[in-house]
Amino acid sequence: MVGPLLRSLWSTAARKSRSSSFLSCSDYLKPRSAGCTRTFSSITAAATSPSTPDAPGAVVDPSRLRNVAVIAHVDHGKTTLMDRLLRQCGADIPHERALDSISLERERGITIASKVTSISWKEHELNMVDTPGHADFGGEVERVVGMVEGAILVVDAGEGPLAQTKFVLAKALKYGLRPLLLLNKVDRPSVTEERCNEVESLVFDLFANLGATEEQLEFPVLYASAKEGWASSTYTKDPPDDSKNMSELLDAITRHVPPPTASLDAPFQMLVSMMERDNYVGRILTGRIHSGIVRVGDKVHGLHSTDSGVIKMEEGKVVKLMKKKGTCTLSVDSAGAGDIVSMAGLTCPAIGHTISNVEVMTALPTVELDPPTISMTFGVNDSPLAGRDGTYLTGRQIGDRLMAEAERNLAINVLAGMSDSYEVQGRGELQLGILIENMRREKFELSVSPPKVMYKNEKGQKLEPIEEVTIEVNEEHVGLVMEALSHRRGEITDMGPVPGNVGRTRLCLTCPSRGLVGYRSVFNSVTRGTGFMHRAFLNYEKYRGPLGNVRKGVLVSMGYGTITAHALMSLEARGILFVKPGMETYDGMIIGEHSRDTDLDVNPVRTKELTNVRAASKDENVKLTPPRLITLEEAIGYVASDELIEVTPSAIRLRKRYLDVNKRKVMSKKPKE
Repeated sequence: MVGPLLRSLWSTAARKSRSSSFLSCSDYLKPRSAGCTRTFSSITAAATSPSTPDAPGAVVDPSRLRNVAVIAHVDHGKTTLMDRLLRQCGADIPHERALDSISLERERGITIASKVTSISWKEHELNMVDTPGHADFGGEVERVVGMVEGAILVVDAGEGPLAQTKFVLAKALKYGLRPLLLLNKVDRPSVTEERCNEVESLVFDLFANLGATEEQLEFPVLYASAKEGWASSTYTKDPPDDSKNMSELLDAITRHVPPPTASLDAPFQMLVSMMERDNYVGRILTGRIHSGIVRVGDKVHGLHSTDSGVIKMEEGKVVKLMKKKGTCTLSVDSAGAGDIVSMAGLTCPAIGHTISNVEVMTALPTVELDPPTISMTFGVNDSPLAGRDGTYLTGRQIGDRLMAEAERNLAINVLAGMSDSYEVQGRGELQLGILIENMRREKFELSVSPPKVMYKNEKGQKLEPIEEVTIEVNEEHVGLVMEALSHRRGEITDMGPVPGNVGRTRLCLTCPSRGLVGYRSVFNSVTRGTGFMHRAFLNYEKYRGPLGNVRKGVLVSMGYGTITAHALMSLEARGILFVKPGMETYDGMIIGEHSRDTDLDVNPVRTKELTNVRAASKDENVKLTPPRLITLEEAIGYVASDELIEVTPSAIRLRKRYLDVNKRKVMSKKPKE
């Protein structure tokens, strides 16, 4: 009697375990975040509830789809807004800023890469794309706006539209998107209804100046506090308890954003907009399906459009289809036109390539990206301390890593140079600094040159990239900031008080990109951390001439060994030190900033000579000023043209390009480029 009962219980448990293994398959595809703890049964129940019209794997009617990007200036509340929308639609949010899944994003509190997820609202399926706000990551915005039909333009009601607001809005309008305006942070005490009306007028003027159509100018306006988790179609600071949610914003999206114009009957075509790598299924390609239906097991091929025509890259089979749902990744059996999905099975196609049925030989148009404005040279670390910390040291390993990055991030170009060096071109020092930091954490050792601006020559005239800069500082710091930027060839275009903030001044100016390299750390020091500076690429203009004196000379080590407190005690009067006792140094390494404009060779490893005379003081009694330890971002902006940054997993060191003092003297007499 007990035997059949046990067998029955065992078979029931086995069936339950098989039915719940559907979601765990996606765990092998990609490690789950801490919040992705829902079982398949709970997800299926949510998917089949009245608010979710389709079960996972069903092809959604394009008329019920809405593809929306969230665009804004940095720190205006995009990722927090996405958290509230996910929570409103029943997703499990393990922590704040749940979509910021990269470790550097969580550490710095910024969004670096675009993320796609989907939520269900009433009878609609919303594919939401969270985008970065920094100008350096503008390429992430450019390549995802082609996937969506609408956008939520988030603007801080206190700050108003800033430099990056203009950049992301211009991209959205260029692709014909119809943005919704969301005035965020209206719960702040300084924000009034008059201020919201003023910001709305500024945004309308920005739309008009960027060439918006009549249809785009008729944008709806909503007021929200993403932090508090509510949105309203009318101005309020404290909505009723039953309205403290995102329902009005979600309803506005379904009403205002048009569904994708796509045909389920046409052959399958998809433009790849994102790419990632998985250790189990290989390359994962993400994009919006342009037409047709794709199923697991279908034969597809990759197409690449060139000047000579369309090239067939690779033919293969769809091994896996995936769709983001909240903070989880679900496997699906099929997907239809207008939907945003990820697929695995092909190894060659990359971002900008077309995936289609084997009978289709027409490639979809690719996204045009703005050209890079800055470049740095990555090479092998050849210092005397090389090879102590890192695992990947050779030029081939560095080159393979950079080429993989260029394939995944279209805003970065990599050109092979001489003697295992590579020129990496990007949008700004922050973007390239993130790349270097990621390589550091992956156990790479390398040497990096200072950033160089990429000039243009048109009709015999030298042009340089100009950036639009918005600065907000206290009144007592305005003079110092203007003086520093005048040395960097900045030109003031507007200046005035900040609305709602007594004693604060806002400066709008244009400045060459080369003048802004390394200025952020100086700006933070001058304003005692109370200032804000935002910048975005404007255009190429006539070369404004050489910069003024923006940096002093450096203290250069001429000894090899361990730095001693006795030596540093006598060097403190010479300038600001970057090192402390016990650190390793070598000939040609930069250990501090000189108090004058010239470089000075010093010996930081000198020890105290022993004598027969007794001394009352010992080395332990030496008291040194705490050194200024250079971070990677500060190093990128600090080094001069004859210097390099030595990057290892455990240390950031500055050094001269030529370590030998005699070689440096010879090279200093040669004319500079």
